[in-house]
Formats: sequence, structure tokens, C-alpha cells
Amino acid sequence: MTHFSKSPFRRLTCLILAILLTAGVFAVSATAEQSVTVEPIAFRNPDFVRGMDVSSVITLEKSGVIFRNRDGDREDIFKILADNGVNTIRARVWNDPYDSNRNGYGGGNNDVATAAKIGQRAAKYGLNLLVDFHYSDFWADPGKQKAPKAWANMTLSEKTAALKAFTTESLKTIRDAGAHITMVQIGNETNLGIAGENSWTNMAQLYNAGSQAVREFSSEIRVMIHYTNPENTYIRTMADFLHDYQVDYDIFATSYYPCWHGSLENLTDTLSYVAEKYDKYTMVAETSYPYTLSDSDGHANTISEWNNCTGENMLWDFTPQGQANEVRAVMNAVNNVKNGKGLGMCYWEGAWITVGDVSGLSSTAYSDRLEKNKALWERDGSGWASSFCAEFDPDDAGKWYGGSAVDNQAFFSPDGTALPSLGVFRDVLPQGAYRLGDADGDDTIDVIDVTVIQRKCAKINQRIDDTTLMHGDVNENGILEIVDAAYIQRYLINAPLQYPIGIWKFPV
Repeated sequence: MTHFSKSPFRRLTCLILAILLTAGVFAVSATAEQSVTVEPIAFRNPDFVRGMDVSSVITLEKSGVIFRNRDGDREDIFKILADNGVNTIRARVWNDPYDSNRNGYGGGNNDVATAAKIGQRAAKYGLNLLVDFHYSDFWADPGKQKAPKAWANMTLSEKTAALKAFTTESLKTIRDAGAHITMVQIGNETNLGIAGENSWTNMAQLYNAGSQAVREFSSEIRVMIHYTNPENTYIRTMADFLHDYQVDYDIFATSYYPCWHGSLENLTDTLSYVAEKYDKYTMVAETSYPYTLSDSDGHANTISEWNNCTGENMLWDFTPQGQANEVRAVMNAVNNVKNGKGLGMCYWEGAWITVGDVSGLSSTAYSDRLEKNKALWERDGSGWASSFCAEFDPDDAGKWYGGSAVDNQAFFSPDGTALPSLGVFRDVLPQGAYRLGDADGDDTIDVIDVTVIQRKCAKINQRIDDTTLMHGDVNENGILEIVDAAYIQRYLINAPLQYPIGIWKFPV
């Protein structure tokens, strides 16, 4: 996602925002007590991805951010996400997001080691991992696809070999940390290039190098190619290009932000074109929507009262209910893709909240808190960019560095408490949905589930119907056995998992 602008209007917006914040005009309106209602979807694909990109989370926690569940209790964010129906975590990977003095560029400082930490923590709660390779040292998007520093002077042949090796080595590091990798992106929003190459021949060669690395690493991981701007017919041309140049991939993905990317009907039609013509799975790899137009960290947001908040496709209120409605609508648009080839959706950076709430502060208190935030963004990389990135990207991020531009689009309030809209990932599931490992049917995974499985295996009478008991069949071999109880015990002590215990599943 491109979440900044170099225009003079942006500077004016920042000035107006600062003035109004100083006056104490803004206050985040959403609270955890608000309720949200969601209409279930009859999903056509049992593997439908309900994903969340939380790439910045490690640096946010370094900056002191604490995440809390709906009750206000401190809890691991990955458990909170799993409890609320998320089944996949997306994590970006940059090659070397550090300057010559090893200062981080920001944006989460998302090197391979950081992705491994994210994947490891996600796997503890049964969450799958989508690895998002940018093949750059910092943000890659339609406006820039700059090669990593180490690849800058390579020939195409050398770069191809380097990309393949980097992909293989990175996946091994992430898997060895305990992550359950199910999908890999070969590039991020690569409409106009990848790793510094923009001719179709060169792009195809790099795509296939990454794809080959994934295929050789694991035959069970799906390969994704990611574009954006589905409102433009050019994206269909990209699908044609992938076919004509014999690029090996499984999933054709696009970003979809309603303020920029057209109607939901067009989104479904565009993805259906790829599904029907080329028999590929399709996804929305990024989307997001504000639960408020207020800012909470002192850094201007991509959607605010003065910017990107109007348009014929901004169909929902800027409330937790409106945020949940947008997510549900995008999922439904993907579910409607022809031939049952709609595979899912990932929400972009749904936890990128403030490192220090400026809401309601005025004058000196506001200025002091903002200066503290700036220091944290620089020290930990918890803002979208730090000043250190100027060495790599002097004309763009090096000028516009700062905090989170999407804190008002997160699923957590400024104090880290989960908003009611987060439950959309669970509430959208059809009737009969259950958590894998929940043998007693109470929507939680605990020692009681272990006990009821053990009692069933010992043929001790109990008042739980067999259908519910079978939700404890975590290896899904059709037999409830003592080994299932052992797997759940491992889950309860946060041991590495072989199966996605705790993940929400549904019948089709």
C-alpha cells in the first residue's frame, strides 16, 4: 500500500490537522463497548482466507504498545486475532531495511528475522502465514520497485539467481522458527515492475525464479502474484501477460481500497476474468477502512476529514460497524468470483495504532507527546518510515517519514483494546462454524477439551454430542483419539503445532 503523498495539499493537510489537534478537536469515538452486527456469508471455498497484515507489530511492541482483548485484558495480539476469526497472518519482507550504520528504515523494519518472529508467534495460535516478499529494501508499490542495495549493479542473470536464493533462504529461516507458511507473494503490487526491472520479459524471469524457489521448498505452498488498481482494465492485461510469458503461479491477487479502486461489482468481474480464463485462484491481498476519521498519533492519515473520505464507492459509515461492513462486503465480492475461485482477503495493517495517544491533548501536552512519538518512530521503526530511509529513498520516504497513516483504520483503539469490528472475521462465518480443538463446543480451547476427549476415548459417559466432540479431531483423520488430546495439550503450553488448533472452520 502507498500511504503517503508528496503533494503540497498533503503539507496543508498536515498543518490543518496539527492545528485542530492542538485545539483538542479530535477524539477517537469508537469504544470496545459498541456492538457490531454482521450477516454471515455462505462461503464457497472451505479454505477461504480471512487474513490480517500485522507487519509493524514487533516494532510497535518495542515502542511500548500493549494489545488488549475486548474485555480490556492484556493478551498476545495473535491470540486476540485467532479468537476473533482471523486464520492467516500476512508479513512483508524487505531484504535489508537498514542504513550503513544499521539504523532501521522504519515501517516495521521488516527484515527476514522479523517475519520469522511474526510467523512463530502466529503459529502458536494456529494461524497460517502469507509471506509478502517486496524484493526491495523498503516499500515496493506501483510507484516504485527499487532493487535492493545489494542487487543494484547486478545483471539480470545475477539478479535472478539472487532473488531465487534469497527466497529459499528466507523461507527456510521463517519455517525453522516454527511458522506455518501457506502462501508466498512474489513481489508486492508489481504493476509496473519488480526488483528494479520493468520489461515484461525480465519481470517474467524474476517471477519464475521466485516461484521455482517456492516450488522446490514446498509443494504445499501456493504462489501469489500481486497487483493493484483493479478499476483499471490494465490489470486484466497483467493476467494475460502472466499467461503469455508462462509465469508459474497459483493465486492472482489485487489490492482493493474503496476510495481508489472502483466498485465491488467491478472487483468481482475483474477477478472472475482471471478465474474463468486462466483457472487461477484469486484474492484481495490488501484492503482497509476507517472506524473513525480522527487521528491519534499526530501523523496525518491517508483517509481523514479532508482526504480520500468521499466518493461513490465509500459506501459505509466511519464507525466500527462501517468498518465491519466494508470487510464483509469485500469478502463477499471475492466469494462471488466465478467458478468458486475466490480464495480470500487480507486486511492491511489492522493493528498499526499509535505509540502514544494525542487525542484531546492541546498546546504543550500535544507537542510533548508528539515529540515522544517521533523519538519512538525513529528508535524502533514503528512509524511508516524513519529519517534513516533517506539513504535508500531520499526523494520520497526520506522527506515524508513519520508515524502511522492508518491508525484510524486499525481494529484496535489507541489504548490497544480490540474494537467490536474485529469480530467480523468470526461473525461472517456461516452457521455451524467451530474452532478446531473445541471438543466441548464453548468456543474456547482449554483443558476441558482435553478431558472430554480423554473421557470419550476411555468410553466414560458424558453429555456432549458426537458432532461437537468431533471438533476435537485436530488432525482431521475422522477419528477422535488420545493423540488429539495430546495435540491440544501442546497448544495450551504454546508448544510448536503440527495442526492449526484454535482456527475457526466451517462446513460447506
